[in-house]
Amino acid sequence: MSTAVQCKGVWKTFGSGATAVTALQDIDLAVEDGEFVTLVGASGCGKSTLLRTIAGIETHNAGEITVGGIPINGPGVERAMVFQNYSLYPWLTVVQNIKFTRQLAAHTRDRTSSDVEVAAGRADALLSVMGLTAVAQAYPNQLSGGMQQRVAIARALMSRPRILLMDEPFGALDAQTREVMHDLILHVSQLELCTVIFVTHDVEEAIYLGQRVVLMAPRPGRVDTVYPVPLTQERSQSMKHHKEFLELKTAILERIRSTSGMKTDLELLQRLSRKTARV
Repeated sequence: MSTAVQCKGVWKTFGSGATAVTALQDIDLAVEDGEFVTLVGASGCGKSTLLRTIAGIETHNAGEITVGGIPINGPGVERAMVFQNYSLYPWLTVVQNIKFTRQLAAHTRDRTSSDVEVAAGRADALLSVMGLTAVAQAYPNQLSGGMQQRVAIARALMSRPRILLMDEPFGALDAQTREVMHDLILHVSQLELCTVIFVTHDVEEAIYLGQRVVLMAPRPGRVDTVYPVPLTQERSQSMKHHKEFLELKTAILERIRSTSGMKTDLELLQRLSRKTARV
């Protein structure tokens, strides 16, 4: 299996001089082709910054990020990103939103009628896979949050990216809709044969989706621990009650508390509470 994304000694700093903030410190991470990797950690640990740096939206200050062995230099068609906010164009229908990037490409000189037909077929296929055929002519404000995120994912997949980068895409959805979206994105990622790097603050979500869970520690952001997920590739919601799942969830949550200082804060609160009770 070949490496899809590799980070070697990646640093990211915001600002300069005395006010500089190191967001990422010496990140080493390799993600294999077709792998689904999830990133978790306390707020401020650099999860989203790392994802945006891999996407080419942010530039790193040191180290190297390669995609398929080639150093990145800004955004590229081999990478697509899905954000928590759906970022859909309200004046375009569902199918028009999905086709949007291809419509921009239609103005290039080497564009042919065959290319347009292929793009239309691709859009129709994505509408079907994402369960959007019935709402193809609807506008974003006519859709639920879950349906809007389906459109955003379909749009990201339109150009057949090798790597799908997802930044807490289901964070704004209710619990039931999130479960549906979990199973959908697992199915779609296997169907599309794409590599997925998925940022979330929800440990249960990270375990259910990921083949590996990468725990990042804060101040500065760095890779702390990588956990292989002891589940089969075919997932079901019932797995969340399995012993292996619950043990891994407990271990990751405990490590997050330890690396973020939350455990120390809790102990201080408990001691303060005992002192107050004695008074």
